[in-house]
Amino acid sequence: MKVLDAKFAREFIDLCDRGWKKGWHERNGGNLSYRMKNEEAEEVKDDLDFASTRVYPIGAKVPTLANEFFMVKATGGFMMHMKDNPLHNCGIIQLDEKGENYKILWGFSDGMKPTSELPSHLMNLAVVKERTNGLYRVVYHCHPANIIALTFVLPLTDESFTKVLWSAMTECPIIFPAGVGVVPWMVPGGDEIAIRTSELMKTYDLAIWAHHGIFGTADTFDNAFGLIDAAEKSAEIAVKVIAMGGAKQTMTDEDIVSLEDRYHIHANRKFLHLKK
Repeated sequence: MKVLDAKFAREFIDLCDRGWKKGWHERNGGNLSYRMKNEEAEEVKDDLDFASTRVYPIGAKVPTLANEFFMVKATGGFMMHMKDNPLHNCGIIQLDEKGENYKILWGFSDGMKPTSELPSHLMNLAVVKERTNGLYRVVYHCHPANIIALTFVLPLTDESFTKVLWSAMTECPIIFPAGVGVVPWMVPGGDEIAIRTSELMKTYDLAIWAHHGIFGTADTFDNAFGLIDAAEKSAEIAVKVIAMGGAKQTMTDEDIVSLEDRYHIHANRKFLHLKK
């Protein structure tokens, strides 16, 4: 089977296109990575260049991902062109037996390379693989305007962002009951921000980069997109409420807890101040 005929590749490309249409990917902003299943690599193996011998350093060590296959967006690639020219704007890589280097097996035409955030993506995928016993496979990074706007007015703490996003829209404590992590502004693309984000991903499915964007992780492309879509809609509501002079009433911590039995969730008690 050709890569572009495979279900995982079509869903990868579709998510990129949906994010572009949402306005989350100006120019070449944002990126997406997917840890492929063994059976997916097997079904497209005839379209992969296993004869390739050139290897590139990841910029991080991820031994728990050794020998695995990943579909990732290209650095400098445009999400708005992903559907029309996927061979240029994304590709498939395989890590070596130590999880320190990779080789390109498909895509990245015209000398393109994987996203500059590859260390962050792979470190996060390693963390969530362990946290979810292999269930989570998608890491998605984008630049939603309202999430970014809130990083200029809210304290850059996990609690502040979690409580604002939870209380702005009832569905949010259901969709991300663990809360949201926040990384203060840091230079993107390096080890420091990759390590900081991967530490947050030990607890959260969402990590906000101050004045930059957001990372989300999930088991499927739809769930990764929906996670960030919900957070951004909640942020838009919060921005409007702040612009209208601030909330006059809101959900209480007890209201949030009352969602738990019906929706089979457990809201992170670190962010709740319940009455005794």
